[in-house]
Amino acid sequence: MTRVMLLDDLKAFCEDAVKDMKFPLEVQQGDTKQEHRAPDVYKNRLPHSKEYKKYVPYIIAQILTGEHIQKPGEPRYMVKVRLVFCVYGEDEQEGSIMLLNVMDRVQEKLLKSVNVGKYFKLNVGEPLESLVYTDDTAPYFAGEMVGTFELPAIKREVKL
Repeated sequence: MTRVMLLDDLKAFCEDAVKDMKFPLEVQQGDTKQEHRAPDVYKNRLPHSKEYKKYVPYIIAQILTGEHIQKPGEPRYMVKVRLVFCVYGEDEQEGSIMLLNVMDRVQEKLLKSVNVGKYFKLNVGEPLESLVYTDDTAPYFAGEMVGTFELPAIKREVKL
């Protein structure tokens, strides 16, 4: 099982977690009313990061690090993943609360189910950390969550 497969499953997992949440979109020139939708989920990066504002609200699932441990009898494969969250809100208090809501929704689903797809599992022995960015970026509000996932270990075919 590969890291790309983990990203695919995390994308589907996050989409399911937030499918019933609706967040405001920034009103564009020519719009007559404000639209709302659930966050889109992207793998590793936004399609065009310089145009990040047009993707809000969003979640990005990113691979940070991977670690293979090949101890005899107990091979392990762990990957550290960052989930980046971004929402839009004209009211700064409301925007920051919307951010917490979407982050909490994904965190709760991760901690309840632990499994992501058929092959991947959140390592609950490691912290599931979250951070709300405190920079003054209003009307955009962002944060991240970092956790460690266990992937099926790659078994050595030769004896040492």
